[in-house]
Amino acid sequence: MKKEEARRIKVAHFSDLHFSIGNLLEAGGCFHHAVSVAISEGVDVAIISGDLTDHKQDAHSAALHKLMQEIRRLADHCPVLILQGTFLHDYPGMLAIYRFAGGKYPVETVDKIGQVALMGTQWRFAAPGDSLDGVRLLVSCVPTVNKSDLVSSVGVEHVAQAMGDVLAGLMQGVFAPQNLAARAAGVPTITVGHGTVSGSLTEHGVPMAGKDHEFSLGGLYAAQSTATMLGHIHRHQSWEREIERFTQRVAYPGSIGRFHYGEEGKKGFLIWSIGPRSCDFEFHETPARVMVDFLFDGKPDMDWLEQQSASCVGSFVRVRYSVDAELAATVDKQAIEQVLAEAAEVRIEPKLLVSQRQRCSGISTLPTLAEKVEKWCESTENEAASVVGRVQQLATRDAKSIAANLIKEIINEAQRVSRERRDDDGHALDRFEGPELGIAGGAGLAQ
Repeated sequence: MKKEEARRIKVAHFSDLHFSIGNLLEAGGCFHHAVSVAISEGVDVAIISGDLTDHKQDAHSAALHKLMQEIRRLADHCPVLILQGTFLHDYPGMLAIYRFAGGKYPVETVDKIGQVALMGTQWRFAAPGDSLDGVRLLVSCVPTVNKSDLVSSVGVEHVAQAMGDVLAGLMQGVFAPQNLAARAAGVPTITVGHGTVSGSLTEHGVPMAGKDHEFSLGGLYAAQSTATMLGHIHRHQSWEREIERFTQRVAYPGSIGRFHYGEEGKKGFLIWSIGPRSCDFEFHETPARVMVDFLFDGKPDMDWLEQQSASCVGSFVRVRYSVDAELAATVDKQAIEQVLAEAAEVRIEPKLLVSQRQRCSGISTLPTLAEKVEKWCESTENEAASVVGRVQQLATRDAKSIAANLIKEIINEAQRVSRERRDDDGHALDRFEGPELGIAGGAGLAQ
């Protein structure tokens, strides 16, 4: 146990920084906080598991300059290892510039599948069977991969298999033997990857089900690493298993900040304590911005919004509502912004409901309104006789007589129904009292 404690190493794990001009305040503030905490905690190594930028960045951009400053702060404290993330975010070839961030210790970048060893304070790429003398930490790297990566790593005959099966085979067949040897030699081991674990949850609470994801827990455990550090999903979550006094843990730290509305959970990074046979981590929260969603099925309730405004000071607020397209102009967006004036941002997203209309071919060529109504009834499968009769009354009679005639029809129908009912003694229930007119049997209707 004393030997285990003596070989433990402290690792800061960051992921999904997403630096860009649009995210600069959020990413810059959260990563600066995280780096400061990692330095104060005295970590031995820092690992960033991909998606450092939100998209391709110009070399002179303020976002890239800020990112390089923070990497330099880390490198002044400890060795840094950076993994290739999604190609859309970590543009191909872009990782190489991070090596020039400077600092007291080296910054190593990895964009190919393989293993990296920490020798003292220097990184060295390791091949299967290499000596483990002087190795402080062995890291198995699985960056974002494509078919060409798989061809060079496991052979063309395996490319047609499912990605998860290929990577699971890679873990067991390539990484596991060296990791087992490292464990026997008392060297802590890590697997770092960028991708999706089947069964994990997204930051919006959606389960990643199916077999088309890069990793399975079984495949990751098969690598025989003590700790597995993953990037790509912005939600912190973890799994673990223990077999014969050997503890393995798998974890996403989640994104460093909150970049999208609807993201659940806290934002932060992990500080790991890793030994040859066991590991543990602690989640450290960053000061990510607060995002609030207000959803309305219909027009926004302005009184309710005003009641909620005090709790939205400094927050990022999104107001969503659904209204008919014809009523869109009745929603005062400026009033919503005024009610939430103390929020850091107010985003208004209306959903306009378009009325579904059925075309009635030829209706405009008919000469009379009654004929047009009859054509409309035919098209919409309504009973034409009653509707056309009502239209004809509108054209030939005054309002008072139409109303009187309609009341007669209602009473006559009610009397017909009552005659068909019998009480228990067999007497007819022929008295009908109008609830509003106060009449019996229709007497005096026409007066």
